[in-house]
Amino acid sequence: MTFDRRDFIKVAGGAVAGLAVAGMMPTAASAAARTDFGVSVFPFPLSQVTLLDGPFRSNMTRTASYLSFVDADRLLHTFRLNAGLASSATPCGGWESPTTELRGHSTGHLLTALAQSYANTGTAAHKTKGDYLVAELAKCQRSNGYLSAFPESFFDRLESGQSVWAPYYTIHKIMAGLLDQYLLAGNAQALTVLQRMTAWVNTRTARLTTTQMQASLQTEFGGMPEVLANLYQATGDAAALTTAQRFDHAVILNPLANRQDQLAGKHANTQIPKIIGAIREYHATGTQRYRDIASYFWDVVLAHHSYVIGGNSNGEYFQQPDAIASQLSDTTCEVCNTYNMLKLGRQLFFTDPTRADYLDYYEKALFNQVLGQQDPQSAHGFVTYYTPLRAGGQKTYSNDYNSFTCDHGTGMESNTKYADTIYFFSGETLYVNLFIASQLNWAARGISVRQDTTFPEQATTRLTITAGGGHIALKIRIPSWATGAQVRVNGAVQSGVTPGSYLTVDRTWATGDVVDVSLPMAITLERTPDNATVQAVKYGGIVLAGQYGSATLSTLPSLDPATITPTSTPLQFTARANGANVTLAPFYKTHHQNYTVYWSVTAARPPLLAWYRFDETSGTTAADASGSGNPGTLSGGTSWVAGRTGNAVNLAGSNGHVRLPNGVLSGVGDFTVACWVRLTSLANWSRIFDFGTGTTANMFLTPSSGSGTARFAITTGGSGGEQRVDAPSALPTGAWTHVAVTLSGNLCILYVNRAEVARNSAVTLRPSGLGATTANYLGRSQYADPYLNGQLDDFRLYSRALSAAEIGAL
Repeated sequence: MTFDRRDFIKVAGGAVAGLAVAGMMPTAASAAARTDFGVSVFPFPLSQVTLLDGPFRSNMTRTASYLSFVDADRLLHTFRLNAGLASSATPCGGWESPTTELRGHSTGHLLTALAQSYANTGTAAHKTKGDYLVAELAKCQRSNGYLSAFPESFFDRLESGQSVWAPYYTIHKIMAGLLDQYLLAGNAQALTVLQRMTAWVNTRTARLTTTQMQASLQTEFGGMPEVLANLYQATGDAAALTTAQRFDHAVILNPLANRQDQLAGKHANTQIPKIIGAIREYHATGTQRYRDIASYFWDVVLAHHSYVIGGNSNGEYFQQPDAIASQLSDTTCEVCNTYNMLKLGRQLFFTDPTRADYLDYYEKALFNQVLGQQDPQSAHGFVTYYTPLRAGGQKTYSNDYNSFTCDHGTGMESNTKYADTIYFFSGETLYVNLFIASQLNWAARGISVRQDTTFPEQATTRLTITAGGGHIALKIRIPSWATGAQVRVNGAVQSGVTPGSYLTVDRTWATGDVVDVSLPMAITLERTPDNATVQAVKYGGIVLAGQYGSATLSTLPSLDPATITPTSTPLQFTARANGANVTLAPFYKTHHQNYTVYWSVTAARPPLLAWYRFDETSGTTAADASGSGNPGTLSGGTSWVAGRTGNAVNLAGSNGHVRLPNGVLSGVGDFTVACWVRLTSLANWSRIFDFGTGTTANMFLTPSSGSGTARFAITTGGSGGEQRVDAPSALPTGAWTHVAVTLSGNLCILYVNRAEVARNSAVTLRPSGLGATTANYLGRSQYADPYLNGQLDDFRLYSRALSAAEIGAL
C-alpha cells in the first residue's frame, strides 16, 4: 500500500489484530462450536483464572481504567456519520480522525478488550459498554450487511488497484471484536451483526476472479482469514470458511510452503496475521499445508528475524535474515508484531504441546516487550508503538484520544488477557506455562490452584492446592535458561527436571499440597548473528537495559562483562561501560529515560595473540605457535634463512613481506609487539610491521623515520594524526636487535635490546580503534615506502602490555 503508517505516527503519535478465540472451550453462547482439528491442549476460560497482585495485574488495572473512561460515543462518531446518522460527539484524533482511512479499527479493539475484561473480572460496566457499542453498531449496519466507519467505495478503490489504506484491516478488527463479544460476553446481537458482515464480505469477494482477489490482497487485510475461520469453528457456517480461504495470499504462503524465506522487504505485521489465519485454517480443515506454512514461518522468524526481546522488524519491515546489529533504530520491534507472534505461538503449542520452546518464546516476549510496553506512570495504561533498540533510545507512549494506532488497540487487548496462557489443560493434565501470580479454579475437576510468586524479582514460584483434589498430571514448564532448576512436592525433590521441557508430576493431589519451583538465574550475553561483538545482557530470561537517564548515546557503549555486579535491589546490577559506571535493570522496568539494550562487547583475547618462530624450512606458511590460529603467509621474494635461533624469514628489500590474517588485532586495547630484526641495510620509512586498513588507519614500527630515528606510530587520521614514540636513533645494521613496543593505558614504551629507549604517556589510540584491519604486514608499509631489507625472527603479539622484566626475558 502507498500509505506509510510511520508517516502518520509522526503526526499522530502509539497496535493490530484481533484476539484469537481459537482453541477455547465452548461457552454457552457457542454451543455449536466445531472441534479444532489436531488440538489436544486447551486454555481455560478467562473466568477461571484470576490475576493476583503483581506487575501484570497492575497493567491490567490501568487498562481497565481506560476501558471505563473512554467515551464510546466518540468512537461511534464516524460510524454514525458514515451511516447517515446524527452525531454530536467530539471526533477522535490520531488514526480515528474523521479523515483517516483506517478509522473504525479501534472500536473493534475496544469490543475485544471489553469482552476479555468482563470475562476475566466480571466488571459489569465493561459488559454494559460492550452491549451499548454492539447495539449502536447494529443501527449503523447497512441492509447489505456492510458496517464500517468509512464508505463502501473504499473497496471499489481497493479492487480497482487505487491507493487506499487497508479497508479489510478495519473490517477484521470490527468482526473480531463482535465475535469476542459473542463468545466471551454472551452477546447474541453481536453474532447477528457479525454474520451479516460475513455475508457482505462473502458477496463482495465471491464476484472477484482469483487474479483480482489476489491483487487486492497486496493491501494489508489484517486477520480476515483468522476471524472467518474462527467464526466457522464457532458456528459451523461453511460459507465463513470458504470466504476465509479466499484471503489465502499465495505470494506469501506459497514460498513458506516450499520452506523459502522471502520475508525481507515485506511489512511484518501485514504478514503475521496471514500465518495466524493459516494455522486456524489447519485447525478448521486438517490440511497439513497450512500447518507446515505456520511452522516454517515461526521457525524462520525466531531464528533469523528476531531481536533479544522477542520482537521483530525495523521500520515495520522484515530485513535480511540475521540482520540485527545492523538494524538498531528508533523504529525496531513494532509491538503489534509481537502481539501477533504470541497468538501464533499459542496456536502452534495447542497443535504440538511437546514443544516447550513455544512457551519459552511466550515468556521471553511477554516479559521483555509486552509487559514493558505500558507506561506505569499513566493512569490509563498508555503504550508504545515501536520499541527503540538503538543506543540512547527512549520509549514514547500513546494518549487518550489522539493516538488510536494499531498498537494502542492491541495494547488494550494484551493488557486484558494475561490470564489466558498461564495455565492450559488436556483431560486430567494441567500445564503451568507462566510464572505469574494467579488463582486457577478448575471447575471441571473441582480443584483450585494458587500460584504465589514475585517472579522474576525472585526466581521461585509456589503452587498450592487450595481446594479440592484428585488425580492430576501436573506439567510445569522448566525454562530453557533455568540450569539447575529444582521442583519439590511437599518438600520432596523431584527427579527429571530438564531445562527446555515440562516436568510431569503425576499423582493424586489433596488440599494443602505444595509445589515449590526454583529457577536459578544467571548473567548471560546473547550475540547478534551479524556481529559477534554486539551483544545483549540477560539475567535468566530477563533482558537488562543500561539506564542512561538524560545522557545521549551516539554509539553502542563498550561494556566490560566482567564488571557486571549485583546490587541489593532485585534484578539490578552495576557495570563499567565506556570507562564509567552504569546501572543495568530489566528492560520492562525502563521508562522515561534513555537506555541501551545492545552493547559493544569485545571478547577477551588470549594474552598471546600470535607467535611466529619462523623455523620452517620451506613453503609459504609461517605457523602460529600461540595456538590462536593466525598463520602468516610469505609473499614476494621472502625466503627461509638461518635465524637468531633456528630459522628466520629473509626480506630482501624488494617486494618480500609476510602477511598476517585480517583482524589479528581486532578489539585489542593494551598490547605488546616484540621481535628480533637483523637489518642488511637501512632505508628510511621501511617497516618492521605495519597493521591497518590503509594510509588513514594504521600502526607501524620503522627502523628509521624521516628524522633518522626508530619510530612507533598509531593513527586513525593519516600521517597528520599520528601519535608517536621516537627512539634516540635508528636501529643498527648487521646485528640481531630486539625491539618491542608496549601500550598500557595511555603509556606507550619503545624498547631496544630489552631496554626502554623512549615513551609517550599521551597515546589515546588503540588497535581496536583501527577497525577490522585487512592489511597486516611484516616488512611492508601501507604507503609506497621501501620494503624492509633484512631478517625477522621470533615475532610476537600480545593483548596486554608486558612489563620491563618480561621484555627482558624474551
